[in-house]
Amino acid sequence: MDHTDTYVHGYSEQETRRLGDQADTLAALLHRGTFHPAGSRVLEVGCGVGAQTVHLLANSPGAHLVAVDVSEDSLARARARVAAQVPGARVEWHHADLFELPFADASFDHLFVCFVLEHLRDPGRALRALRRLLRPGGTVTVVEGDHGSALLHPDSAHARAVIGHQIRLQSAAGGDALVGRRLEPLLTGAGYREVTVEPRTVYADRTRPELVEGFTRGTFIAMIDAVREDALAAGLTTPAAWDRGMACLRRTAEDGGTFHYTFFKAHAVNRP
Repeated sequence: MDHTDTYVHGYSEQETRRLGDQADTLAALLHRGTFHPAGSRVLEVGCGVGAQTVHLLANSPGAHLVAVDVSEDSLARARARVAAQVPGARVEWHHADLFELPFADASFDHLFVCFVLEHLRDPGRALRALRRLLRPGGTVTVVEGDHGSALLHPDSAHARAVIGHQIRLQSAAGGDALVGRRLEPLLTGAGYREVTVEPRTVYADRTRPELVEGFTRGTFIAMIDAVREDALAAGLTTPAAWDRGMACLRRTAEDGGTFHYTFFKAHAVNRP
């Protein structure tokens, strides 16, 4: 991320676990169709704690992976995660700002950008800056969520209110929790061509306990619950209203409840 942007979820151990749960639970959904040939140079932008890195390595073991992040602490956790989960994997790690990456023009065959644009004040500028690193004909994959896509049963205005507080907090920090719906115009506006965007939907109910636990509870509800103190400090809600909203949101992960969310996966080519 740009040094002027804020990672609204923070860098706690709890957030590290949440990112890992999310990546592992959704690996098949988000990484399906993403493979890179042996010898190709792939740049993972904003690798964070390495939650997605391990799945990139698993899908493309012969590729030369370069991972970059603005947080030294996150990079240390990423190295540890990769060493533990993909022994012997070779990754080139870099601590750098997205807008000041230490790579030559046209030095990569592919870019992988996952859950990064949502935290940036100007995601279009970021995509333009990254395009210089991509060789002519090289490709970019971008994955983002969209909190506006959440469908709940039982539906609840109180649950939607706490989700809305997270969206507002992320916006106040310079990000956009609804950025998934904007991927096509962002990529086209940044000069990429042959842009395609595909929805990748998560649906969880009691017949899919691994998704209820790994995504509804372990990823989405955990993410919303983590901003409680920030929402209270910003005057967005009261303790009683927050607790009622979270209770309603948790009800979607119980028997008889359902939860639906859409991620968006974009692919584009660097052509004149």
